[in-house]
Amino acid sequence: MSRSKLLLAAVAVIVVGALVWRAAGAPKTPKGGPDREEGPIPVTVVPASAQDVPLFLTALGTVQALNTVTVSAQVGGQLMAIHFREGQEVKKGDLIAQIDPRTYQAALDQAIANKKQHEAQLAASRSTLKRYDELSGQKFVSAQDLENQRQTVRQQEAQVASDEAAIASARAQLSYTRITAPIDGLAGIRQVDVGNLVQANATAIVVLTQTRPLNVVFNLPQQDMAKVREADAVPLKVLALSRTDATPIAEGELMVIDNTIDTSTATFKLKAEFPNADGRLWPGEFVNIRLQVRIVKDGTVVPATGVQQGPEGEYAWIVQGDDTVKMQPVTTAGTVDGGLVLVSGGLALGDRVVTEGQFRLKVGGKVKPLAPGEVAPPSAPPAEGEAKTARRRAG
Repeated sequence: MSRSKLLLAAVAVIVVGALVWRAAGAPKTPKGGPDREEGPIPVTVVPASAQDVPLFLTALGTVQALNTVTVSAQVGGQLMAIHFREGQEVKKGDLIAQIDPRTYQAALDQAIANKKQHEAQLAASRSTLKRYDELSGQKFVSAQDLENQRQTVRQQEAQVASDEAAIASARAQLSYTRITAPIDGLAGIRQVDVGNLVQANATAIVVLTQTRPLNVVFNLPQQDMAKVREADAVPLKVLALSRTDATPIAEGELMVIDNTIDTSTATFKLKAEFPNADGRLWPGEFVNIRLQVRIVKDGTVVPATGVQQGPEGEYAWIVQGDDTVKMQPVTTAGTVDGGLVLVSGGLALGDRVVTEGQFRLKVGGKVKPLAPGEVAPPSAPPAEGEAKTARRRAG
C-alpha cells in the first residue's frame, strides 16, 4: 500500500472517531423538545375603574406683574430725600422721595399775592360801578361811562379767575415735589441718589411692581381654542406648577383670551390672574400651567404604566377570562393625577389591564395575575431528569 493511501485511511479513521465521540457525548434532548411550554408568566394586573376626571390643558407660562410703574419726577430740582428701602413693599400714597420745594412754594405764594391784589382792584371797580349805576339814573353819568365801568369789572373778574388757575397750577407743582407711590407694589433697585438734580419726566426714581395679585401669560395651540371657549365653568381654574418638580405653587383664574391667533406660531395667548397672597410667584419666572377645561363624569381610568406605545398607536395588554392575554388598541384622552390615564376608547370598566411584566408577553400567552405589590411564589424545583440534563450540560 502506498504512502498516500495510508495517509487518507488515517484521516478517515480520525473523522469517524470524532463523529462517534460527539454523538455519544451529546446531551439528550429533554422530553417535549426545546420549545417545551413554560409555566404562566406572573404579571401585575389592575382593573379599569371609573371616576370623575378633570381634563387639563398644559402650557409654559411667564409670570408678569399686574402693574409695573416707573416712578419719575414730575418737576425738576434737587433730590432732598429718599423714603423707601430697596425691596420694600409700599402702599399707594406712601412717600417715595422729596424734591427741594422752595422754588415752587415761592411761585405759589406769588400767585396767591397776585390774586389778592386783583381782588382788591375788583372790589374797588365794583364799588365804582355801583355808584355809576345810581348816578346814571339821575343823568349825572353817561351811558358810555357806565358801560366802560362794567367792562372794567368783567376784565378784573377774569383776572381773578386766572389768578385762581395760577394758584391751582402752582399748588400742583408744589405737590409734585413730594413723590408718592401710585400703586401698591414692591420697590426695585433705586435709580438715583440723594443730592442729584432730577429732570421733570426724565429721571426715574424707582420701579414699582404689583405682585399681589399678578398675572401669568401663556400660549395654547389653536386646536385647543374650542375646548377653552366651550368649557364647563366660567372662570376656568388655572394651576401654576414649578418648573423643576411640578409642585403646585398657586391657583388662579383665567381672565382673558386674546382676540387673535398668532399666524406665525398657530397659537393664541391667554392671561390668568393669581392672588399670590404668599408671594411664591415672582415676576419674570417661568411656570408650568394646567388649565382645567372640564370634568369627565365616570371616566374610565387605568394606571399610566398599563398603556404602551406601539408602531400602530397606543395599546394595552388585557387579561382574558382564561388568564391568557391579548393586545388591545386604546385611545387616551389625557393624564390624571395619581399616575393614571383617562381612556376614551378600547377599554370597558372591569377590564383587567397588565401594568407590570409586559415585556415577556405574547398574544395568547398564559399569565398569572397578581395584585399591585403582590409577589409571585418561587418556582418548583426541577424534576430529577431535568436536573441530570442540566448537570450534563454544565459538565
